[in-house]
Amino acid sequence: MGKFILALDQGTTSSRAIVFDHDGQICSVAQKEFTQYFPQPGWVEHNPNEIWSSQASVIAEAISAIDINGLDIAGIGITNQRETTIVWDIDTEEPIYNAIVWQDRRTAEFCDELRAAGHTDKIREKTGLIVDAYFSGTKIKWILDNVPGARKRAEAGKLRFGNVDSWLVWRLTRGEVHVTDVTNASRTMLFNINTLEWDKELLDLLGIPASMMPEVKSSSEVYGHTKTTIFAHEVPIAGIAGDQQAALFGQMCIKPGAIKNTYGTGCFVMLNTGNKPVISKNNLLTTIAWKIGNETTYALEGSIYVGGSVVQWLRDGLGIIKSSSEVEDLAMSVPDSGGVYFVPALTGLAAPYWDQYARGTMVGITRGTTAAHIARAALDGIAFQTYDIALAMAKDMNAPLVELKVDGGASRNNLLMQYQADLLGINVVRPRITETTALGAAYLAGLAVGYWKDIDDIKSQWKEEKSFTPSPDTETIQKAKEGWANAIGRTLTK
Repeated sequence: MGKFILALDQGTTSSRAIVFDHDGQICSVAQKEFTQYFPQPGWVEHNPNEIWSSQASVIAEAISAIDINGLDIAGIGITNQRETTIVWDIDTEEPIYNAIVWQDRRTAEFCDELRAAGHTDKIREKTGLIVDAYFSGTKIKWILDNVPGARKRAEAGKLRFGNVDSWLVWRLTRGEVHVTDVTNASRTMLFNINTLEWDKELLDLLGIPASMMPEVKSSSEVYGHTKTTIFAHEVPIAGIAGDQQAALFGQMCIKPGAIKNTYGTGCFVMLNTGNKPVISKNNLLTTIAWKIGNETTYALEGSIYVGGSVVQWLRDGLGIIKSSSEVEDLAMSVPDSGGVYFVPALTGLAAPYWDQYARGTMVGITRGTTAAHIARAALDGIAFQTYDIALAMAKDMNAPLVELKVDGGASRNNLLMQYQADLLGINVVRPRITETTALGAAYLAGLAVGYWKDIDDIKSQWKEEKSFTPSPDTETIQKAKEGWANAIGRTLTK
């Protein structure tokens, strides 16, 4: 067996490849950004071929950096931006339209129609999801309705749909394997999380032929072997999980009640609920965490559309920082936000508000407000949104949260993590390896090929790097929460 596991982490703004060893340590990393397209306000697209070419190039870079080849790799795990929708033609093997990204809002009006027609409860009972443009189902419908000849070719069985995981497997196997795993399937608004099958009624409701859909597998099994020239030898593709589920697994949140937040482009709070789906009464999503063997684990999730990307906006939109890394120093140059609250609803508000028409709001600006106050308010806004979701989770579980495990790029920001602990009133714990999304995919693949014996074999690898303890100044925190609630009230459109 090979000495390493290769994880492909295909994210919203970049593709990465990370090689892990048996101790879960990173041996090499390669990363490449790719183009973001914004053809109209609220629309976000990627070029699927650029996703593939960027992923292929970082695979080659990561394995050449430590001078290994396919024989040295025991298996490949894939984790990916979820909900992002690709439709391709099996004859030409080419996408028929750009990938419609999870952030894209073009189907918001159709979602309004679904709600008005009374489909909300049925969709929630079957899929665990609310009706929203976030998910893949309405994006597939849009492509079939708007690309000339697409619906006719779909009905003739000539088109295939996949989230990014399916697209990568298709390309890695040269069209031999068309699969997804339960975690990605559970984000389409077309998959019944109770029966673990594509739901015929929902496919019919959206006018999507079943022939387009990938075969749904567990999160940890051998799906096929690489046929691409990137590897001189066939390598088993053995683990797939959507990025947030992979992070939950990589954080070893394997017991019910364990919770993590990934601070990436968006933020995603996920809580393990065990072997039964918990339907939220507080506007959270019910989703599948993973399936290993015959055992399915479920989770509650709260999504935040704009997390770390608010820092990119401070850099590219406002120009108050030259690089994202400067934001912490700028924010720390003032003791607090000076009464400024920034609700970063730049692409709407997700959980627990679900207002797709909300737009970014700043409240409390005065003549004394500086760039530093705005930077501080932007970081605070990430922490406040996480607090809102954690509060909803505690209500759904009817139990207090014990600690929050954190990962993702912005989790390295100590100022943000400390404020997060202050708001939640619990410890916020950052692991030594914050690449937990890729690590989770690696673990799932390694378990499938016997690289690791079982979960007990890997859970001891999780190590704490730093713990943030909440401040005792509860009065100041309570006032801040009231100010945030006021700012949210001014932002909501309904």
